[in-house]
Formats: sequence, structure tokens, C-alpha cells
Amino acid sequence: MGEKMTDLGNLQGQVIVITGAGAGIGEGIARAAAASGMKLVLADKAAERVDAVAASLREAGADATAFHTDVTDPAQVEELASQAYAQYGQVDMLINNAGIELIGLIWELPPEQWRRIMDINVLGVVNGLRAFVPRMLEAGKPAAIANLSSVGGVSQAPLQAAYLVSKHAVLSLTECLALELRILKAPIHVSAVLPGPVESRIFADSAAAGEHKLIKAHHEEMKAMIRDHGLPAQQAGERILAGIAAGDFWVSPHPEMMAGAAAARGSFLQGLKDPQLNERMAQAALD
Repeated sequence: MGEKMTDLGNLQGQVIVITGAGAGIGEGIARAAAASGMKLVLADKAAERVDAVAASLREAGADATAFHTDVTDPAQVEELASQAYAQYGQVDMLINNAGIELIGLIWELPPEQWRRIMDINVLGVVNGLRAFVPRMLEAGKPAAIANLSSVGGVSQAPLQAAYLVSKHAVLSLTECLALELRILKAPIHVSAVLPGPVESRIFADSAAAGEHKLIKAHHEEMKAMIRDHGLPAQQAGERILAGIAAGDFWVSPHPEMMAGAAAARGSFLQGLKDPQLNERMAQAALD
């Protein structure tokens, strides 16, 4: 793995590819990248959303192109990479951001919902790596790859098992990617991005499976948390882009939250402790 890629002052003219760019963190990173003078390849399955983001950025003077890409389809992601290189001749930064949420008890979530979240959150990242890493290696130039995990990627909680499993997987995948590129001495920097709450549609668009009263209550609480306490998406995007450009492996728009979650996880594993409900969930279980 390589050197630190660059700093924010040197991003002018570099090409960034962002999946899940039609809203939330992906859109926030896109706007931050445009403000830094980058050329943008924006991908999302939600065609109207990503078209609107790209149009808005072009109106502000950015070089932005939208692609309608389902990250669960390897052929579509391969086509995204092919088009990006055909149009710009290079890709300097890849952001594997596309992801969804899912709330419910493990045994009540239908198999198709388990498959969907893994296909998008985990295999969507794998598809991005399979399409872009070979091209980056062939180019032999400094580049950066960032995969979106979550503060939940170092945490555990009830009712969000499917999401947390996927984000733990993305974190492990990203660590392994960094090591494999280091073996090859590739000039490709890797970042794991662990956001906390950010203004987005992730809970508004998420499914909640099951009839238990805790499921619906938790879903509403998560939507309220994002609404009332979520970091503005563009601010999150600016912090994430800055961390990637600075060459950090661990990147978060919520650094204190990430550090706290990592410390708690480290203590939990070092002590081989039993999983514990937080105070709110423990009280809800008694009601």
C-alpha cells in the first residue's frame, strides 16, 4: 500500500468515482469533491436522484457525470469503470459508498432481505474493487480507495444485526484490501470510513421487518436521531474527503464517536465480555 495520496489543495482536476451518490453521504462527498475542483463520476441506482445531483453540480461549474448503476450487478459496475476510464482516462479516487439499512429480529428477516443487504452493502463493495483495482494497478499511479463501513462496524446492537454484520464485513474487507495492496507495493491508499449519524434517507428508505413493538419503536427512534442529530451531509462529506486525501486509514466525520466505539469494542474483546444491552434497550425489554 502506498504513500499518503495528496492533500486537499492538490485534488484539483483529479477524478473521483462515488457510488450511492444520489443522496446522503455520497452526495455530501460529491459536493465536497466538486468544491475541491475534482471531476466527478456519480453512480446510483436511483436515476432521478443522481441525475439531479449531477445537474446541480454542473450548474455550479463542476465537471460531473451521472451513471445509473446497480452495484449488485457486476456487469453494471464493470461498465461504470469502463465508461469512467473512457471519459477521463484515469480514476484517482474510488468511494464505495452505496448502502442500505434493515431493522428487525434476526430470525424474522426474510431470506431475500438478508440477501439484498449483503448484495448491496458487501458485494457492492467487492464489485467496485473487482472493476477498479485492476485498472488502478495497471495505471501504476497514486490513487485512493475508500469503503464505507460505519461506527456500527465496531459495535453490536439488537434489531440491526443485518446492517451491523454487513458493516463489520466491509471493515474487515477494507483491512484485507490494504494488506493485499501493501504486498504488491501498489501506490493505492486505502481508507475505512466509519460515519456516525449523518443527514440522509437511510432510515427513511429502510425496511423494518416484524411485528414486535420494539422494532417499530427502534425504527422511529433511528429516523428521529438522524433528523434531530445527524451531521449535515456536505459537512460529513468534507470531513471524509479530507481524511482520505490526508492518507488516513481510519476516517470518520465523527472522530470522537469512532474512537469511543473502537475503545469499547477493544475492551469488550480483550475482556471476553458477554454482550450487554444498553440502558434504553434493557429498560424496553422489561416493559
